[in-house]
Amino acid sequence: MTVESAKAEQTFILGGGCFWCLDAAYRALKGVTQVVSGYAGGVTENPSYKEVCTGNTGHAEVVAVTFDPEVIPAEVILDAYFTMHDPRQLNRQGNDVGTQYRSEMFFADDEQRELFTAARERAAEFWGGGIVTVISKAENFYAAEEYHQDFFAKNPGQGYCLAVAVPKVNKVRARFAEYQK
Repeated sequence: MTVESAKAEQTFILGGGCFWCLDAAYRALKGVTQVVSGYAGGVTENPSYKEVCTGNTGHAEVVAVTFDPEVIPAEVILDAYFTMHDPRQLNRQGNDVGTQYRSEMFFADDEQRELFTAARERAAEFWGGGIVTVISKAENFYAAEEYHQDFFAKNPGQGYCLAVAVPKVNKVRARFAEYQK
C-alpha cells in the first residue's frame, strides 16, 4: 500500500482593492488557515499604511492567504479572488482610487505563476475580457499594522465594511457555498 504525503499549505499574495475586503472574504472559506493584510510590490521597506496611501511607495494593499489545498483547491482560492474584486478596473476598486488598490498577483515560484495565469484566463471568460490584473514576482511582503488584521471582524458595524466588504463577502459565499465555514 502506498501512502501519499499530504500537500503542504500554500500561500498566495493577492492585491485587489482594499485588503479589508479580501481579508473578510477569505476568512469565511474552509481550508484557509491564515490571512495577513499587508503591502507588496513597492520600493519602500516596511511602509506604513499612511505612506502606502500616498501612492508614493509603489506598494499595493494585499493579503497573504495561506490555505490547505487538501481542503480547498488552489483554483478555488484564485477564482474567489477574481469574484471578490473587479479585475477590469485599473488602479482602483469602486471609489478606492490609486495604485495601492491595483489588481496584482505576486507569485513565489513558476508553479504559482502558472496557476495565476490560468486563473486570469478563467477570469477573462467570467468577466467577458478586459482583465488588467498584473502577475508579478513576489519580491517583498510587509504585514500591515495590527489594526488592519481581521478588520471586518473587529469592526462589523463600520460603514465601509457594511457598504463595500459585505457585498464582496456575499458574492464569494454565493459562488463558493460548499467551501463556507
